[in-house]
Amino acid sequence: MEKNAWISASENERHEMNALGREYIRFLNRAKTERETVSFLKEQAREKDFADLKELGELKPGQRVFIEHKGKTAIAAIIGQRPFAEGFNIVASHADTPRLDLKPVPLYEAAGMALFKTHYYGGIKKYQWTSLPLSMHGIVVKKSGQKIEVAIGEDDNDPVFTITDLLIHLAKDQMEKKMSEGIGGEDLNILVGSLPLEPGPDKDKIKEAVKKILKEKYDIEDEDFASAEIQMVPAMKAREIGFDRSLIGAYGQDDRVCVFTSFRALLDVTIPSRTAVCVFADKEEIGSVGNTGLRSYLLENAIADLMNKNGRSDYYEVMQALRNSYALSADVNGAYDPNYESAFEKLNSSYVGRGVSLTKYTGSRGKSESNDAHPEYLARIRKLFDDHGVTWQVGELGKVDQGGGGTVAMYLANRNIDTVDAGVPVLSMHAPFELIAKLDLYMAYKGFGAFYKD
Repeated sequence: MEKNAWISASENERHEMNALGREYIRFLNRAKTERETVSFLKEQAREKDFADLKELGELKPGQRVFIEHKGKTAIAAIIGQRPFAEGFNIVASHADTPRLDLKPVPLYEAAGMALFKTHYYGGIKKYQWTSLPLSMHGIVVKKSGQKIEVAIGEDDNDPVFTITDLLIHLAKDQMEKKMSEGIGGEDLNILVGSLPLEPGPDKDKIKEAVKKILKEKYDIEDEDFASAEIQMVPAMKAREIGFDRSLIGAYGQDDRVCVFTSFRALLDVTIPSRTAVCVFADKEEIGSVGNTGLRSYLLENAIADLMNKNGRSDYYEVMQALRNSYALSADVNGAYDPNYESAFEKLNSSYVGRGVSLTKYTGSRGKSESNDAHPEYLARIRKLFDDHGVTWQVGELGKVDQGGGGTVAMYLANRNIDTVDAGVPVLSMHAPFELIAKLDLYMAYKGFGAFYKD
């Protein structure tokens, strides 16, 4: 449990780790938002014989089911041999990531430039988002109901966007501020153009030129941003890291590494004993709120829909099935970083290369807003992982008084489901470029697979 697992990995396992890593990199480069993630999962599900629940009649063991909700969250399931009332094996991850969202009125002109106003989403260090190439992703919904999908900056022939930073020669006052105050939220304005429209109006010629491009090339008018969901994310590609290529660096690995591994493991399941359910939630980074987050009745509704396919089920029967279920909250943990060791407690930290991390509790300082898994359930998962050759470790999210963070575990536990966090250790978590080890990716995939089949 407390050693670098590369040492004991067989040649065949190393080959599988590298193959899975390449597959994962392709996924990361394809899916940078929750909508793109759900679209990718839906496409893959269709190729693997998953069917839309709405199109199915009575469900039978081995039936593969996919449920999409508002294009931003999804549930995939493989029907098991045991009755639904006996519970489900649920693995829940989240598809949203920290980013910059465009404001409803984003475009303005200043100092010979056109810029977009943004509102950051989730926990970020604002200074990390300056001087980066950014791409523009999302959808615009026009008054007619027409949806325009946007993805600008990923192709090598696309333009990219950026937030300027203050030159070091003039940054004396900025450098004396706390890091949290060096860049303000209202300073995260994205440079999108500098050519004036000629002939054009007497003022805001550059803004008008950008509006003209948006209309002619993308059919987006200025007012359409009021009903848009546009996210600005790093335009960098996922890459292998290190001379030995043992790590993967990319934007958005919290929590897409668990989305990928939990779904990839589900694809290998044939007919499980208990119905295997894979949840891909939204809004975790801002508290699992809204009707696509796990605080909503998303899970209850999906379970009710599954159960009603095999005869009507009432509220009690749905809650009974949830009470008899087991869950893994598939979310990452912060990996011990020797560059910042004062923030970690060595004995109880997760480390890269030591396998999937079991996190009994997250929360802030005194375990606030945490699930705090029961030891009986932890013992069950320990045995399961050991029996299936899954390399695992335990981990806390930093020192007790240092800070903390949350996951979806508490919202699963609120349904009276035994739950523990299980996921991949991440370096530079919530930065525009996060890092994970291929070995930990593989062990998460292996661990989720064992859980589905238990």
